[in-house]
Amino acid sequence: MDINATISAVITGGASGLGEATARALAKAGARVAIFDMAAEKGEKVAREIGGVYCNVNVTSEDSVVEGFKRARDAIGQERVLVNCAGTGNAFKTASRSKDGTLKHFPVDQFDRIIQINLVGTFRCIAHSAEGMLTLDPLSTGERGAIVNTASVAAEDGQIGQAAYSASKGGVVGMTLPIARDLAQEGIRVNTILPGLFNTPLMQAGGPEFVQKLGAQVLFPSRLGNPDEYAGLALEMIRNAYFNGEDVRLDGGIRMAPR
Repeated sequence: MDINATISAVITGGASGLGEATARALAKAGARVAIFDMAAEKGEKVAREIGGVYCNVNVTSEDSVVEGFKRARDAIGQERVLVNCAGTGNAFKTASRSKDGTLKHFPVDQFDRIIQINLVGTFRCIAHSAEGMLTLDPLSTGERGAIVNTASVAAEDGQIGQAAYSASKGGVVGMTLPIARDLAQEGIRVNTILPGLFNTPLMQAGGPEFVQKLGAQVLFPSRLGNPDEYAGLALEMIRNAYFNGEDVRLDGGIRMAPR
């Protein structure tokens, strides 16, 4: 799919990190971009800078997502591109004991929270976006749209304390091919990126020494990934009409240790 001024795109989690880089890259390529995020100040700033529209959207809320797509489509038209970057994580052992012998388990409400944001939220946006794409005429390539999801290398080698995060991202990987098959006859492609360690605001909060230590774990190049590198792969998945039903690690060759 050519990315140009006739193409509209929705980026969830587009106010920062991987989502922001992708929103900027799509706008630079000519697309009209809508940012879905809960960080209003950052989202509005990025939208202004790229000539897009910001929509305050909570991906765990059906009403919020429906309203977000309505606002985006009113502003930039029905999207042909959806990139799902909204997500978060936490860390709790499944069961553990403290130094004083107190026993505890992973708070189930916190497990569910991560599943609702990362997995159900991703599917919710896919379902609503794909339904909208069905209203579009196919392009000369036969495509109606392209969807890119964000999982994580934790889907395959999750670390201690990442049961919820790994389950949520593993679910994104697991649903990629079935959704691609669901939508194939309608000319909508679906792919997923599994990022490794990336230089996002979350990582930068740990400080330069923390960032350097993490980067040293990467096989080659021994550094954190740049959000622009994620955006580059997302755009390739959008542009390349033969890219479909795939889950691709983007991680510099790292395989995560248990902790």
